[in-house]
Amino acid sequence: MQQRAQDIIYTKQPYIEDVGPRRIKSIQFSTMSASDILKASECQVHLGQYYDSNKKAIVGGLLDTRMGAPNKHGTCQTCGGSFTDCPGHFGYLNLVLPVYNVGYLSTILDILKCICKSCSRVLLDEKLHKKYLKRMRNPRTEPLKKNELMKEIVKKCSSMASSKAVKCLRCGYMNGMVKKAGSVVGIIHDRSKLSDGYLEECKSAIGHTREARAPIGLATYILNPVKVLSLFQRMVEEDCELLYLQDRPEKLIITTVAVPPISIRPSVFTDGSQSNENDITERLKQIIQFNAKLRLELLEGRRTGIKYLIGWDELQAVVTLYINSDVRIPLDMQVGRPLSGFVQRLTGKQGRFRQNLAGKRVEFTGRTVISPDPNLKITEVAIPIHMARILTYPERVTHHNIEKLRQCVNNGSYKYPGARMVTYPDGSSKMLTGNYRKRIAEELKSGCIVHRHLEDGDVVLFNRQPSLHRMSIMCHRARIMPWRTLRFNESVCNPYNADFDGDEMNLHVPQTEEARTEAFLLMGVQNNLCTPKNGEILVASTQDFLTSSFLITRKDTFYDRAAFSLMCSYMNDGMDPVDLPTPSVLKPIELWTGKQLFSVLLRPHANVRVYVNLIVKEKSYSKPNKEHKKEQETMCPNDGYVYFRNSELISGQLGKATLGNGNKDGLYSILLRDYNAFAAATCMNRLAKLSARWIGNHGFSIGIDDVQPGKKLNDEKGKTISSGYRHCNKLIADYNGGKLALKPGCDATQTLEAEITERLNKLREEAGDVCMKELHWRNSPLIMSQCGSKGSPINISQMIACVGQQSVGGSRAPDGFIDRSLPHFPRKSKTPAAKGFVANSFYSGLSATEFFFHTMGGREGLVDTAVFLKTCLDRYLWKKIEPGTAIGAIGAQSIGEPGTQMTLKTFHFAGVASMNITQGVPRIKEIINGAKRISTPIITVELEHNSNVNAARIIKGRIQKTALGQVAKSIKIVMTSRSASIKVTLDMKTIREAQLSLDANIVRELILETPKIKRKLQRINVLEDGKLEVFPGGDRNKLHFELHSLKNMLPTVVVKGIKTVERVVIAQKKLDDAENDHGGPKYNMFVEGTGLQAVMGTEGVDGRKTKSNHIIEVQETLGIEAARKCIIDEIKGTMESHGMSIDIRHMMLLADVMTSKGVVLGITRFGIQKMDKSVLMLASFEKTSDHLFNASVKGKDDKIEGVSECIIMGIPVAIGTGVLKIQQRVDPLPMLDYGLDPIIS
Repeated sequence: MQQRAQDIIYTKQPYIEDVGPRRIKSIQFSTMSASDILKASECQVHLGQYYDSNKKAIVGGLLDTRMGAPNKHGTCQTCGGSFTDCPGHFGYLNLVLPVYNVGYLSTILDILKCICKSCSRVLLDEKLHKKYLKRMRNPRTEPLKKNELMKEIVKKCSSMASSKAVKCLRCGYMNGMVKKAGSVVGIIHDRSKLSDGYLEECKSAIGHTREARAPIGLATYILNPVKVLSLFQRMVEEDCELLYLQDRPEKLIITTVAVPPISIRPSVFTDGSQSNENDITERLKQIIQFNAKLRLELLEGRRTGIKYLIGWDELQAVVTLYINSDVRIPLDMQVGRPLSGFVQRLTGKQGRFRQNLAGKRVEFTGRTVISPDPNLKITEVAIPIHMARILTYPERVTHHNIEKLRQCVNNGSYKYPGARMVTYPDGSSKMLTGNYRKRIAEELKSGCIVHRHLEDGDVVLFNRQPSLHRMSIMCHRARIMPWRTLRFNESVCNPYNADFDGDEMNLHVPQTEEARTEAFLLMGVQNNLCTPKNGEILVASTQDFLTSSFLITRKDTFYDRAAFSLMCSYMNDGMDPVDLPTPSVLKPIELWTGKQLFSVLLRPHANVRVYVNLIVKEKSYSKPNKEHKKEQETMCPNDGYVYFRNSELISGQLGKATLGNGNKDGLYSILLRDYNAFAAATCMNRLAKLSARWIGNHGFSIGIDDVQPGKKLNDEKGKTISSGYRHCNKLIADYNGGKLALKPGCDATQTLEAEITERLNKLREEAGDVCMKELHWRNSPLIMSQCGSKGSPINISQMIACVGQQSVGGSRAPDGFIDRSLPHFPRKSKTPAAKGFVANSFYSGLSATEFFFHTMGGREGLVDTAVFLKTCLDRYLWKKIEPGTAIGAIGAQSIGEPGTQMTLKTFHFAGVASMNITQGVPRIKEIINGAKRISTPIITVELEHNSNVNAARIIKGRIQKTALGQVAKSIKIVMTSRSASIKVTLDMKTIREAQLSLDANIVRELILETPKIKRKLQRINVLEDGKLEVFPGGDRNKLHFELHSLKNMLPTVVVKGIKTVERVVIAQKKLDDAENDHGGPKYNMFVEGTGLQAVMGTEGVDGRKTKSNHIIEVQETLGIEAARKCIIDEIKGTMESHGMSIDIRHMMLLADVMTSKGVVLGITRFGIQKMDKSVLMLASFEKTSDHLFNASVKGKDDKIEGVSECIIMGIPVAIGTGVLKIQQRVDPLPMLDYGLDPIIS
């Protein structure tokens, strides 16, 4: 309808759209005073009964109907609402005497430690008071800094009181220590540090008072809530500000209890008349009873009797349990059965935060067992028809779909395709179970919504737990099929980490068009072929698909026209034409190769404009040797050089490197990069269909004869193992005879272990090589290993030849019994068999001892140096991240998800056999937690003159901690008739060999500098070069003990090096050929221990290149930027040592978060707390009640911006499509007669 120009109202008023219900913008936390509770309450509760004789709620009782509707049929007396409409109203309960609020007890204690117990002023002198107040009032001071300032003030005041009584500078009162009393919630003031005269005065004063409440000690007083309340009421505002209190401190003490509405503590009726009351109601009843008992004591004037004091303690105990029922109180004060308090309602797995707010239950979901179906597209999921009848989608009726939906309504909810319900435009709805469906179908008109069964092409979300990364939930299109399992293409197993051994998966059906569109575009499988972790392809061909591709593309695979055409028909769905290429062999009959089949698969006909040019070196690729260096790489004897030119496969057998996941230069990566996701997905679909049919017809299985070794193989294996054992026996003989050449930084035992381990590892590899050479090319395990579908040469060699050395904690099997690993071996035996070498294979079977060692090493895997995956060149360009991407979550998943695949390995450090370094999950945990103490701190030292080994030894002597016991020939007690002393003789030969600049005078000075020893000495005489005499001082009667004590302490005196350094190892650098040409070997050092600053300052050390793996130490020595770099390098190094590549940006983001406050904050509950995050986020994480109580004292304001808070408050999260606040106007703009569009504001 056209609108005339004169009807348009031109206005400067902004267009304000109706945004629906209001959203909570922020939450302000605060403490409530008695007057606040009274204002918020509707009635006073003072009676402990629930119902009168007519079963009606008593007025003034705990179920007073002014606090809300009592049951489904009742109404609220305050607002007149029903049980479902009335939100509930508070009541109040006045206490006879105040009690402590257990949630604020630590805050109350901190305040009392800081204030005078007479005049309520802070116990700081005027100068300090002003200094701290100025810093607190500075608007630039962050809450984290203010918190630290407050802790500093508390520490200052309490440390003063712990050593002696503190005199208040304003009123002169002597203040002692304040501490928590015994079992009941109580606080005592300990003034036992007062001077004696003052104590006498106190005693006489106590004698003259009539108060029977005797102090716990002579000068220890109980600070009861009445006393504390009066102290807090007298506190001045600037003192509250100084102690970082946002509100008056008297609010921390309870004088009035808020009685919560009936709606949060409903009664449960059984058998029509009997009612079970909620725990909170029961506890309130106890409070009323104890309150009445105490009131009676007061009315009778017994303010000092023992009953009065016990009554007060009982009231305190029951109010404490009302808030937190986990607080321990004496058994005689516990009444009735255990009841849960408010804190218990919030915390734990069943608490409000985790059970109801952060974790919400959903509808329109299904879950069943999964199974594979290679005939489905990768974007599809097969849904059982039984499930499709239960899950529905609300489709709006239009003139396009009205006939289809009428048929659905006619079919009803049991016949597929049907519908379960119809919703009319006025909001009413009808279930489709009865016989009136035909009438409803006829009355159906545009605007109605039909809740129809799922049908082919519907958008569904598919998820497998544990959801470790973003791609554990993706969007598929539904395909309704018979039978009872969810099915999908095996190519999509990787992102879900799914296998088909009984796994179950979940299905979710989005219920609006917006949700469907968003799911399909953002979470669709086709749009998530690559992982955001490092840009590698993740959805790719696996297992059977790789095996069949490998066998199809063998050089000796040929097909005639009929067979080739049949193969081509397998890969398509019969809808597209196929152009057959020119046959490879024309006579005597036309033959096509398996490689040509792949060319057709990539480009079935001329209209497909996909031209792939690609070179990949497969696992079986062998470099041409010197004789054949001039030959083309395509002439690889194992056919491992894969070469595609214009989508034609020229050479190579396809395997995991070309078709699998985890690389950036495979076939699918190239299709995705050069064309689009559709091209890659189509290729995967074709390959899945072809492989499944081909391998089904061709046959491929594994049997016991595949792992049966031949006679030649057995003989070769026997020879290899015998020679290895002979070598090990020779090493053991050298060790026993003391002839073993030591490795740098190792003693004889460590050298022997390193040498034997190295030889035995080589032994298994040699047995494996023999095995691989002897096997026939048709051997199934060999085929699977070569194409990368399953297993490795190590697995094959273990099955056929030899299981190899078992590792426990990175070394050979330890001695569990006295000096031996098992009682089957001689003591102190170091032979391969006694220390966990398994010479048998799985085929021949393990002996009893081998079986035992294998179970020990089974959890840790083989002593197999981490497989360093070749770090691919980053050809995959990261597009700029779009605004609103949840980079934090993706980063966390990218670092966290590979962590689950790591083994807990301890690595030998950079070729130094004796120096182990923690790796894997424990190391990642140390880095992310920002651990102050790490298990293996190591400083890598670069030298100024790195080609001179003697210079390196001198520097090692300067750094390594050398104790007197290591350089002394003897330390003896010498007794004569006149004197008793200890004679120390230095081993000058050892000192010269270690190149330490030491003599007797230097040692004398160092002994005198050791405080513990200095106290026990009389004097030290230097007799000659290398000899000292030490005379103990003190009492003659204790001389014998003093001498022996000194003799035990002297060997531990550090005479050279840095005290925190345990060991230094000189290592020869591994250089590449280019560097090696510039001279001889280069050296560096590994320092085990801490003390980076001292090491960097040592003469001869290149401080600019020296680095440590201890992040906290790097921060303290070099600052926060160096710590940030250290975090990135350490995570990267650990991940790479386990063969995992992760995009550096994720690590940079983590390092930025950890160092953003100027100090390294670990991602632990303490670190996150210091990052000053949202209260709700902290509460939903850990220590729920502590964070909530703390937030109310500090008056925190939660802006509700993070993910956790938004989920808790039911607000759309501001990430992804939730970032946008602008909405488009959809009402039609007016049409104008004269054709010119006015500018409408």
